[in-house]
Amino acid sequence: MRRYNLIILLVLIWGVLLVGCEKLNISLPKKRESKKEVTLPEVKGTLIARINNYPITLEELNREIENFNSMVPADRPELKIDTREKKIDYLKNDMVRRVLLYQEALDRGLQNKEEVIKTIERTKQDVLVMELVKEEMEKVEVSSREIEDYYNQFKEELKEPEERQLREIVVPTEGEARELLIQLLQGADFATLAKERSRAPSAKEGGDLGFISKGKKFAQFDEIAFSDALEVGKISSIFKGPDGYYILKLEAKKGGKQKSLSEMWDDIKRGLSYIKQQKRIDDLIEKLSKDAKIEIYEGEIK
Repeated sequence: MRRYNLIILLVLIWGVLLVGCEKLNISLPKKRESKKEVTLPEVKGTLIARINNYPITLEELNREIENFNSMVPADRPELKIDTREKKIDYLKNDMVRRVLLYQEALDRGLQNKEEVIKTIERTKQDVLVMELVKEEMEKVEVSSREIEDYYNQFKEELKEPEERQLREIVVPTEGEARELLIQLLQGADFATLAKERSRAPSAKEGGDLGFISKGKKFAQFDEIAFSDALEVGKISSIFKGPDGYYILKLEAKKGGKQKSLSEMWDDIKRGLSYIKQQKRIDDLIEKLSKDAKIEIYEGEIK
C-alpha cells in the first residue's frame, strides 16, 4: 500500500507537470516572498537556473536527462533528449515547473501533513536501503581463479542444449515391437512402418517428432534418445513407456557444443557476482538481526 500511495502521488505530480503541450516562456522573478524560510540546497556544479533563489545545476539536468533517455523505448528514438534545444526545453518545462510547484507546496505547509511526512520517511528509508545495498555490492570481487574453477566444475552443464530429430514407433505389446524391430533391421523403412503400425499421434508424420530436447518426454525416453550409443541413422532397442513399447530412430542432432572459457567468462563472472552479493547482504542481515531487538506481534495481524 505504501508503494501504491507513493506511485499515486508521483503520477499526480507528473500529470500536473505535463499539463499543456506548448512550451513555457518563463521569465524568472528576481525575488519571491515565501511564507517561511526554506533551506536552499548548496550549489555544487555549474549553475544554470535559479527559481526564487532555488538553484538548478547542469549536473542535475544531465542526470535527469540520462535517466529519462534510459526509459525511452528503443523503437522511439525521436523521444530522446539529445540536443541543446531539447535540454533547455526540458529545463523550462519540467524542472522549473516542478520547483515552482514544490515551493508552492511548502508555502501551503503541505510538508507538515501526516501522510506526507510518513511517505517522505518511507521514501527516505527505501533510498537509504538501496544505497546501503549498492555500497555492500561494490565491495564484492570475483577472481579469475574463481571463474576458472566454476567453469571446470560445471563444464558439462554449460554446454549448449542438444536437440535431436527423432522418429518413434509405439505399439501396445512387446511381441509386436520385436516383430517390427526385426523388419527394421532387415531394411524396412522406419517412416512407412510408423505410419502403418504406430499407435502414437506422430504416426501420421511417419513417427517424426522433429527436433526435441531432453525433458519433453519421460525419463526412459531421454535415456535412450540422448544416449551417446545412439548414432545418427541408427535404431534404438525396444523399451517400455507409459503408452506401450517404443522404438526410436535418430535422424539428426544439433547443439551440444562445449563453449570455451573465454566465451563464458563474462556470464560466469556476472553469475558469481550476483551469488556473492546476495550472500553478503544475507550475512549482513543475519549479523544485524543478532544485535537487534525484533518484536513481531503476529496475533495483531488480522
